[in-house]
Formats: sequence, C-alpha cells, structure tokens
Amino acid sequence: MSRLLRSVAAALALAAVAAACLAQGSAGTADRGASPPVKSIRFGVLPLGGAVESRALWTPLLADMSQAMGLPVSAYSVASYEELDRAIQRDEIDMAFLSAKMALDAVMQRRMKVVAQIARRPGMPTHRAVLLTRKAGLPSTLEAVLAEPERWRLARGDSRSVTGFLIPQSQLFLPRKIAMETRFRGEIVGTHQATALAVANGDADVATNNTTDFERFREQFPVEAARLHIVWESEPPPGAQMVVRRSYPSEFQARLQAFLVGYGQGKGPRADAEREVLKTLRAAYGYATADDSALLPEAMLEYQLGKQNAMAAAWVNDAAREKRLQRLEKNYREQVEALRPAASAATR
Repeated sequence: MSRLLRSVAAALALAAVAAACLAQGSAGTADRGASPPVKSIRFGVLPLGGAVESRALWTPLLADMSQAMGLPVSAYSVASYEELDRAIQRDEIDMAFLSAKMALDAVMQRRMKVVAQIARRPGMPTHRAVLLTRKAGLPSTLEAVLAEPERWRLARGDSRSVTGFLIPQSQLFLPRKIAMETRFRGEIVGTHQATALAVANGDADVATNNTTDFERFREQFPVEAARLHIVWESEPPPGAQMVVRRSYPSEFQARLQAFLVGYGQGKGPRADAEREVLKTLRAAYGYATADDSALLPEAMLEYQLGKQNAMAAAWVNDAAREKRLQRLEKNYREQVEALRPAASAATR
C-alpha cells in the first residue's frame, strides 16, 4: 500500500510540475518571442504487467526527470509491444526504455538513438531468458518439453521480446528444429507476467520468461510462483536500451543522458530515495552511458536467427534459399555500418 501511495503522490507531483512548466513556458515565450525547441517529453513505457502497473513503476523517475529538465514528462503506457512499436512509428514517443529488438528497429528507422543502459557490476545476478513449467504434473522437465512439443501449450512473449521470444527461439528451439510459432499445440502471447500466470493457473504448460521479471513475479504473486520452476536458462541476452528522439538538439540529449547516469549516484536523503526508485525498476546500480553501438549484439542475434530460420524452412530450390541468405547478409552489413560509427566515436 505504501508503494501505491508513493506512486500516486509522485503522479500528482508530476502533474503539478507539468502545469508549472507550461505556465513558465508561456511567460518565457512572451519575453523571448520564441518557444523552446523541446516543450515536453513523452516517455514510452514497455509493458511489464498491466499498463497501469507499468506506469506506476516509472512515475517516480519521470517526476524527478521533469523537475531536473524543467519540462513536463508524461508516461505513454500501453498493454503490448505492438502498441508501443506503433506509437514510435507515429512519432508519439520521444523517449523510451526498449527491448534490444525494439531499440534496434527504432534506431535503424533513424527515429531514436541510444543514450543509456542499465549499469552492471561484477557479482550482480545476470539477466537471462528462462523456460518455466509447473512443478507438479507434466511437463516437469526440459526433456519432456523438447521431446513432444505438440503435446504442450506454450505461453510466450511478443516477437519483439528478446527474452520472451528471440533468445529461446535462437538458443533452444530452432537448434532442435522446433519453431515456437508452429510446433506447439497452442499458444498465448503476452507479457512476462501474463505468461507466468498462464502456466501457474493451468492455461498453458510451458512459458518463456526471464530471471528479472520472474523475480518480480515471485514478489507480486508468491502463491502462483511457488507452483513454477525454471527448467532452462539462456546465455546472457542483449540488454534493453534507453533511447531518445534523434531529432532532439544534441545539448538536450546530453542533458537527458547526464540526468540518467547521475540518477541515484549522489549522497543524502534525495539520492537514497532515487536508489529506491531504481530498485523497483530492477536497475539497482543506475544507468550507464551507452550509444547505438550497444545494439551490435542484437543485430548479430537477429542475423543468426534469420539464418537459422532460412536453413530450417522449406524452399522451392537451393537458389531461393541462397537468395534469402544473401538478403540477410546485406541487411546485417547495413546494420553494422549504421551502428559502428557510434562505436568509433566512443573510442576517440
């Protein structure tokens, strides 16, 4: 209840700051005869559980961002990856924390650029994709899932989800000639919370998830989580990225990046409160500076997955398969070319 009250209070504070900033902006326009280049920030919230829950998690940080930047910051919260993707394409999002897949798409469309990612330190738990089943009943082991996928109902993430789809498909299923979209008896597509609940409540038999979101699930749904266990863990996947609108002035982008990197890094009561916010966002050590080159691992993952799909698919002839592989190679080279300048600049 206390967390809910803090979120409500933060939301009210955010609205108050937004109103004050708009009033100040109007006065400033009269004095200077021109509007500021950036009037507000619309922050896209990646769905974790429900849209309301996801918005509540981000509200305290966005309130602090609004105060630091002197601009209204609003949360654009949606129920699915697809909705958020469409909002980005309609230019309704100015900033967002995105899965590596969605971030790569937005960067390659020249709409966004990477400015930060979750900071990692030696010894901290590694974020991984996982596969969940119920402890009681079947299938209770990975071997049972892989032996007869046609027997089981799958709950998985959206195709834009790295840990909910891309990594399990690439590292676990396709190497065994199992296509997640077609080999299972049925499927449910949803958030990590939704997939875990589906298995816990008997609506599905196996679910994709990840270690970070399953930890959150254990806290929120302890009874349901006790029915589940992890039967497979992946290698560490490409990480999610904080992106901002590429058309923002470079100095404004730098200010946003400085806010994120400095958030929760100071001393005193304010910094302590910021660190509590970061913990709820599963970013205990805050955010680290990043650029578009952070998406090179995701580009490689998608290239490898594309090749796996091409090799597993049925083709009219070998020439058709080879043409598909050549297109994949060309697309990957273009992505690397677009992302590498950021890597070169970072080393200078």
